[in-house]
Amino acid sequence: MIVGVPKETFPGERRIALNPPGVGTLKKEGLEVIIEKGAGEGASLADSVYVERGARIVQDRNAVFSEADVILQVRGPGANPIEGAKDLSLLKEKHALIAFLDPLAATDMMQALAKTGATSFSMELMPRTTRAQSMDALSSMATVAGYMAVLLGATHLPKFFPMFMTAAGTISAARVLVIGAGVAGLQAISTARRLGAVVEAYDVRPAVKEQILSLGARFVELPIETKDAEDAGGYAKEMTEETKRKQQELMAEHVRDADVVITTAAVPGKRAPMLIPESVVSGMRAGSVIVDIAAEKGGNCELTVAGETVVRHGVTIIGAANLATMLPTHASQMYSKNVLTFLCHLVKDGSLPLNLEDEITKGTLVTRGGKVVHPAVLAAIG
Repeated sequence: MIVGVPKETFPGERRIALNPPGVGTLKKEGLEVIIEKGAGEGASLADSVYVERGARIVQDRNAVFSEADVILQVRGPGANPIEGAKDLSLLKEKHALIAFLDPLAATDMMQALAKTGATSFSMELMPRTTRAQSMDALSSMATVAGYMAVLLGATHLPKFFPMFMTAAGTISAARVLVIGAGVAGLQAISTARRLGAVVEAYDVRPAVKEQILSLGARFVELPIETKDAEDAGGYAKEMTEETKRKQQELMAEHVRDADVVITTAAVPGKRAPMLIPESVVSGMRAGSVIVDIAAEKGGNCELTVAGETVVRHGVTIIGAANLATMLPTHASQMYSKNVLTFLCHLVKDGSLPLNLEDEITKGTLVTRGGKVVHPAVLAAIG
């Protein structure tokens, strides 16, 4: 069986789905690996490094899809809506595709993907269980995004992050507010603290309070009902409009007091909740910064423009799209480990039999036999 890795085609994407050490892992499983020429260049991984590990370089994308049985991508159709759609004509019934697919939002693309006959697995749908922890690519990429968000905030803020005692006087530490304490938010808290900022954080899930406190940040408690804010998988659930309105009002004071606000709030398959309206931005101090990690999903700030940095009311608002690709070498290393562990979980004796009784296999399987088969994706399709 041949595993193929094509070059990523999403604009600005520099990651690759398989790093060189992963080639050796797959060869031990009895699999052959082919890499599209130049696929690793964005992550500073030359073709020669892959060849040294035992991979074969093919000249173009068509050759990868033609020869391979398993296709590994970072952004597949759905997560790469324009360029990824072009891959649909290359996918056949023989293929197994493993990638980010954005299946709960890109439902039309999932139906088109099903029509190719290919078997596809979505890395976004990986169960949040102990068994699947080493395959959780969403958490891996969120770690990168949380780290980068703080660096972007620090770069754009016209102040130091840490407190300094100097001959010219004492420099006060910057105040950072992190909204959303999932993996990205916790990494942002940790990074901001290491840089010396005074950090406070908020999340609708009360259970994360101890995690926030353990990182040295202050937990922002708002007097709103949040007992049903978390689903069975540990993700935040969409709140009612009334709860959202109260949350915005109560959060406003904390946003206005912050030098840097990092927003990470997201609900799977839904538009990101709008937490910072323009009226609150207009009350922030000039020079303040908002880094909106949820920009690709609509943004947590009303003024966010995905993929752009804008200044409104004297506040810099960074629409941080695809932050993980800003650190492509380590992001690729982490994603590759997740994908490899998952693929090795699926492979038996050099082939890919599907055990649909297994929660990991069943939980990530989106299309098979010409149909969309995942219950949550079918529900999203309606």
